[in-house]
Amino acid sequence: MRLEAITWDRLTDALAERLLETAPADGGPWLRVAVDGAPAAGTGAPAAALADALRLRGRSVLVIDTAGFLRPASLRYEYGREDPDTYYHGWFDTGALWREVFGPLDPGGSGRVLPDLWDPATDRATRSTPRELPPGGVLVTHGPFLLGHWFPFDLTVHLSLSPNALRRRTDEPERWTLPAFERYEKEVDPAATADVVVRADDPRHPAWGGLT
Repeated sequence: MRLEAITWDRLTDALAERLLETAPADGGPWLRVAVDGAPAAGTGAPAAALADALRLRGRSVLVIDTAGFLRPASLRYEYGREDPDTYYHGWFDTGALWREVFGPLDPGGSGRVLPDLWDPATDRATRSTPRELPPGGVLVTHGPFLLGHWFPFDLTVHLSLSPNALRRRTDEPERWTLPAFERYEKEVDPAATADVVVRADDPRHPAWGGLT
């Protein structure tokens, strides 16, 4: 894939404009966007910037961080605190994401999305109140391993890091997770799966493959 330099502002504006021209694939009233990437890629900032750009264009937006949908510690640490295979397929509650986030945005759904479910700091349910996303609104979900689950995204953005950049930008205590991202690259191939790929090895100078 050929990549060209772009600024985050230009990238955000291009994505927002594309979404204004995009109709939900399932015929419903809500658009769903993924900003996928390892924690080291910092998916939260681009997701928030995209949300702001869409709001400036008159769209309601709800941003969901999958860190709020971790499974309880008893399940995450069942095979130890640093098991990369469990991190890959067992840390995030994909069933809850389907039920509490994507299900309400199915055609005919209520539009009432639960913003988070579990607080990893207290290892307790957050008991958050569902938030209503009005028709025409946009859901922006960000976090790792979002592709490959058949989540009904209308646009997927993958923040790509080379292996060296991923290691360099991952804090030492979290480097046990690196084999999980190697597995994700082999099994899902997010750079080939995503609609938009952004190389973010240097966060000051992103590059992208454009919009298809």
